[in-house]
Formats: sequence, structure tokens, C-alpha cells
Amino acid sequence: MLSFPHHEAVMQYALDLACQGVGTVEPNPPVGAVIVDDELNEIASGFHSRFGGPHAEVVALANAGDRARGGTMFVTLEPCCHHGKTGPCTDAILAARIKKVVVARIDPATHAAGQGMARLREAGVEVETGLLERAARKLTAPFAKGVMLGQPYVHAKWAMSLDGKIATSTGHSQWISNETSRAKVHELRGRMDAIMVGIGTVLADDPLLTARPPGPRTAVRIVVDSHARLPLTSQLVQSAATVPVIVACTPAAPAEQVELLRSAGIEVISDSTRGETDHSRVSLKWLIDELGRRQTTNLLIEGGGELLGAAFDAQLIDECHVFIAPKIIGGADAKTPIGGAGMLSVPDASFEPLAVEHLADDIYIHTQSIAAVLR
Repeated sequence: MLSFPHHEAVMQYALDLACQGVGTVEPNPPVGAVIVDDELNEIASGFHSRFGGPHAEVVALANAGDRARGGTMFVTLEPCCHHGKTGPCTDAILAARIKKVVVARIDPATHAAGQGMARLREAGVEVETGLLERAARKLTAPFAKGVMLGQPYVHAKWAMSLDGKIATSTGHSQWISNETSRAKVHELRGRMDAIMVGIGTVLADDPLLTARPPGPRTAVRIVVDSHARLPLTSQLVQSAATVPVIVACTPAAPAEQVELLRSAGIEVISDSTRGETDHSRVSLKWLIDELGRRQTTNLLIEGGGELLGAAFDAQLIDECHVFIAPKIIGGADAKTPIGGAGMLSVPDASFEPLAVEHLADDIYIHTQSIAAVLR
């Protein structure tokens, strides 16, 4: 068992445990819990490991048994006090005679929002909140966006050269990043609920958009394709029987092409904000809301620049995964990662770093929007 030097170290350990559930607990949040004695010696710990499974608090209490009595529980998210797929964690905490609960973040869900804390306080349990809250907010940001806005948490990914190009002026892009970076992308795909690209990327690269090797989740693949141009010979269509594909088009898409895609096993959804004679592009706001209704927690947008630019202009991007290769492409017409209208002036910091790693010769920069943390 571990012995901790201070309260922050206990909560950090709980956060580290919570991370082990990322990819398997969604749409639930990842949560970790640690029970300690008065000298901050670990009694037991646990984390929420799978959707529908026992919550972190219940796992830690089960591991502690009678030793939990009189202990202090550190938990990364407010214990639930409602009946869902499992019973209320507050009841389990009270039954175990825990004397104090330290919580990093209050549950942002409207059906919770402090009620768990109130239940414990009413029963005489000492409660503290806010310890390492910002770190807990970073971890639970996808869950928070889902329960507060009804939308998936949007990850943007691109690989670029030193001069900020994602392809040459002719559209050639394979490969800018190295094998180590591409393995990192497959790892990222493996914990997504959905992966989105524009039809231009499909026509240029014919991607498969699967995680290889498979991860804990199998992402539905989404093509933003206003006029339903996805080729029937594409890898996406050819593999649709094993990994789902959605084409998001507008009512202006040719009916015969839509029917061919549906006959090939593709789900085709049409932007309800557009009319049959409206040749505008698919509304990303409509599509994001639709994915939220389908309980999509994490969405990865892989490009291209037009789609990423539209997502940026609509203020939809919550995290960025950027792979920078030691190469220079050049060319005024070479493609850049973020198109769209862009900013009229250099903004104040809107993203903060989560990690910067060397992946062989590449550099991986992982950032999260400040707005996502403050939600």
C-alpha cells in the first residue's frame, strides 16, 4: 500500500487511476477514488473501468472492506446520489462509515450538481471540494460537454510540415508524419466514438479511418459530403459491413446516389436545416447536435483543412492533436490545416498544452481549449 506526503498527492493518484477508464466508460466520466487513513496511508483504491460497471467509489469500498470505517475518501468527481445503472455511491459511502470525502470536481450534470455533496453533509460526513479541480475538469471535459451542451467533445488532428503545410499544392500528403506518429493516431482513434473527414480527404487519400490495432472503442466513420459523392469503390464503403459509415449530405444530393450508398450499407443522413434547392454545405452545428443525440462522447475530426476550418470558425474544437514533421513543403498554394474565415487578429491564448512529446523525429503537441476546461 502507498503512503502519501500530502492531500494533493492522494488526489493526483486518484486522477491517475481515473485515466485508466478513458475509452471504456463513455458516455460516463472517468473517475478514480482512494481511501486513506489519518496518516494518508492507502487503505484501498479503485476506478470506474467500464460503462455500466461499478463506480470508482464502490470499487474502492469493496477493496477496503471493514477497513474503510473512519477513513477519508478522495474522489475525482462528486459521488452520485441517484439510481442509474448502479445504486447511489453516497449510500455506499454512508454505509461504510467513511468520515470525510474530498472531491475534486462537482458533477456538472443537472440531475446531480452538488446533490451528492449535500446528501453526505446532511448525514454528518465532512466534505471538501475543489482539490486539483482544474486537473479533474480537464479529464472530465468530454462528459461535461455532453451533459451541459448535448454535444460530442471535438478533437482535431492533423500532421504538418515545419512550414505549416498538410499537403503539397498537388494534394500529395503521404506521408508527412512518421510511423511513430501514425501509431499514436491509431491509439487515439481507438478511444473515439466517431471519426469525421470531408469528402475532399476521401477523394484524395481513400482512407480507411480505423484503429490498427483495434482500441477499446470502434468509431463510426463519418463523411461530410454535401452531394453524396462518396465512391462505392472506396475503402470506407467496402468495409462498411464491419465498421459503420455515415454520410452527412444535404437535401440537394442526387436521390439516385443516396440510394446507391444506402444499398451498399451506408447510413445517409440529410441536413434538416437545408432545403432541397439549397446547395450550401452541411451545417456542422446540425451534425454535431445530431451526434450528441446519438450519445457520441468523443469525436475526432481528421480533416481536411476546409472541414477543420469550418469547425474552428464555429468554435467547436475542444482539443488539438498536432504532429509536426521536420520537413518543409513550401508553396503558396500548398494546403494548410485550418481553412475557413479564421481570426481577424491574433487571439489571446485560447488553448493550453496538455503534452508535448518527441515521437522519433516528429513533435506531438496536444492542447485543450480553455473554454472546455472552464465549462
